[in-house]
Amino acid sequence: MMIVFNPAAGARRRRRLLAALDLMRGLGMRPEVAETTHRGHATVLARDAAREGVRIIVAAGGDGTIAEVAAGISGSDSALGVLPLGTANVLALELGLPRAPARAAEVLAMGRTSLLHPGLARYGDGREVLFVQMLGAGFDAAVVHHLPGGLKRAIGKGAYVLQTIREMPRYRFTTLCAELDGRREEAASAIVTKGRLYAGRFLLAPGADPHEEGFHVALFRDAGVLAAMRYGAALPLGMLPRLRGVDLIRAGTVRLAGIGVPAQADGDAAGALPLEIGPAPRPMRIVVP
Repeated sequence: MMIVFNPAAGARRRRRLLAALDLMRGLGMRPEVAETTHRGHATVLARDAAREGVRIIVAAGGDGTIAEVAAGISGSDSALGVLPLGTANVLALELGLPRAPARAAEVLAMGRTSLLHPGLARYGDGREVLFVQMLGAGFDAAVVHHLPGGLKRAIGKGAYVLQTIREMPRYRFTTLCAELDGRREEAASAIVTKGRLYAGRFLLAPGADPHEEGFHVALFRDAGVLAAMRYGAALPLGMLPRLRGVDLIRAGTVRLAGIGVPAQADGDAAGALPLEIGPAPRPMRIVVP
C-alpha cells in the first residue's frame, strides 16, 4: 500500500493522517507515504506506484486529490483507497466511507473492493481529465476557478459560500449547449455527475450510482443572479432535484459547448468548454467498507 498526501493541506490533516498510520502499523501494516510537491504530482506518484505493482494506492485528501490519484491508476490493476481529509469529501460520503482516521484505516486494512466507473472529459486540444464524482460547467465552475486557495484552507466549506456571493454580480451566465446522447439542450449551467451528492451531503441526482455506467446530467435552465440564489437556497434543503428550472437527464455521452464557459472537475478548475464526456476506458477498483 502507498499513501499519497499533500503536505500543503495543513497541520490538522497531517495529524489525522498520522492517526490513521498509527492504527495501520498496530495491525502490522507498513504503508509507504509519498508527499506531493505540486498540482498533478499525485497522478505521477500514483502512476509510478501502479507500474511497480502496488496493490492499493490511497489518496489522503479531498476530492481533487482522489481524482488525481484515480487518474494515475486508471487502466491498471491497482485499487484506489481513500483517507477522506478534504473539505467536502463528496466521494467518501457517496460510498459510505468513514471520515474518522482510525475507522477509515480499518476499511483500508480490510481491503474489500468494488468497481467504480469514472468519467473522462476530452478537450479539443487532446487533453483529458478523469473525474470520479462530477464535472460542472458554468456558474459553479466560475466559483471554483476564482476561489483563493488560502481562503479554502482557512475557513473550509465557508470559502465556497463566500466566493459564490462574490461571483454572482460578475458572472455573465453565458448559455451553454449540451448534447446528451445526441439530443440537444440549452442551459445556463450543467453538472454531469456519477453520484447522488454535490458539495458535501447535499442531494443532486437521487438515481445516480458511481458503481454504474453512464451519467446523470443536471441542467440549470434559468440564468442570472436571482436564479443562482434560488438554486443555492434549495440545495441544503434537499429540494434542488425537484426545483423548477432544474432538469435531470440520463446520458451515456455528453458534449458541452459554450463560449468562455469555465469547467471544473471534482472541485478543481478544469479549463473551459468545449469538451466531450464519456466513460473511462476501464472501470477501477476502489476500497469500500
